[in-house]
Amino acid sequence: MLVERYKRNGSTISESEQKVLKGKKVLVAGCGGLGGYVIELLARAGVGTIGAVDPDIFDVTNLNRQLLSEEKLLGSSKAEAAYRRCAAINSDITVISRKTKIDRVNVLEILDGYDLAVDALDNIPGRLALQSGAEKKNIPLVHGAISGWYGQVSLIEPGDRLFDIIYPEGVDTIVDGTAGNPSFSPAVVAGFQAAEVLKSLLGKGERLRNKLLYFDLLENRYQIMNL
Repeated sequence: MLVERYKRNGSTISESEQKVLKGKKVLVAGCGGLGGYVIELLARAGVGTIGAVDPDIFDVTNLNRQLLSEEKLLGSSKAEAAYRRCAAINSDITVISRKTKIDRVNVLEILDGYDLAVDALDNIPGRLALQSGAEKKNIPLVHGAISGWYGQVSLIEPGDRLFDIIYPEGVDTIVDGTAGNPSFSPAVVAGFQAAEVLKSLLGKGERLRNKLLYFDLLENRYQIMNL
């Protein structure tokens, strides 16, 4: 069954690599626009344990872009929706859902036991806490963010302190929320994030460490900046 399930991965992810993924644990911080897509992709890829953390419930404004949201789920937990979605996709994996806001107080406890973390948050304080926690736990952190037509992705290894570079000191909110969050930008960023997760877990390919992948879908501009 397992061999057949992942047959279409072909040589992209070998059978031996599939077994490696089965033994890995990934924490996804945020189950909204980015997180919903990332969780789905990792579940389908066969990552053995996925942690889904989000304190929020669905509201009508989420329906334009959040993969996990449905009209019938308005008012219900995003983290619990992630759990149910993964159970429907892949019964061979474990999903741990938590209705919790990540902060500097609880981040180490939340990250305990995970091999890698994914930043799918929408606020800078949470990101800073996640970066600090991942550094202390000595695990990689895959960052992603969107704003309208634009998005960015990077891989943060312990000690890299990417957020100290891209977020000025004292900034505690996402700048300029008027660009909005359409349906397509989260899907693009999440695809890159999932690829970075799998490459990191499997130790293969060129990764985005000390680099920031930036794209502008409106003007079809893509660049990788060295940091």
